[in-house]
Amino acid sequence: MKRRAPAAERNRDPILDILRRVLSDGAFALEIASGSGQHTAHFAAHLPGVTFQPTDPDSDALASIEAYRAELDLPNFLRPLQLDASEDTWPVSRADAVVCINMIHIAPFRACEGLFRCAARILPAGGVLFTYGPYRFSGSFTAPSNEAFDASLRERDPSWGVRDLDDLQRLARQTGFVHEETVPMPANNHSLVFRKTA
Repeated sequence: MKRRAPAAERNRDPILDILRRVLSDGAFALEIASGSGQHTAHFAAHLPGVTFQPTDPDSDALASIEAYRAELDLPNFLRPLQLDASEDTWPVSRADAVVCINMIHIAPFRACEGLFRCAARILPAGGVLFTYGPYRFSGSFTAPSNEAFDASLRERDPSWGVRDLDDLQRLARQTGFVHEETVPMPANNHSLVFRKTA
């Protein structure tokens, strides 16, 4: 029932370091595309003052997340909810932060558009939208491995692919976010911090 993704174990601590800075005690963080649930479990265990609401569109992923939740039995690790980022209706109407790890490159771009649009709707002024993954920067890849990864993604599904920061900044402007920070991460990934304006 519990899934295990080796990449999640490798990147969970570097991501946690960023979340420690951008999430305040008392915050309610909505996690989009929580996958196996490993990240949620790790973050909830190490940030007891932050409540994490995991979500995923996939029923098998939801079962894995629930298995991690039941095992840890932490009050700040909520039961997972089904959520498709590309849909306009989300099961959560308010959050202080939206966290999205390794989703936008393995989903159609409309999921990325939905992420920004719906995050803008549920976040207050000053709320954080955090994304993590591989990115292009003004059309350029940060490493040959990311270019090869992009090609393999597009071969699997032409609507997938490593997204360009320029496109994300455009979405941010359209939906009322400012791009606050880009943080280089291990394995040619980056963390992006967007903040909702008033």
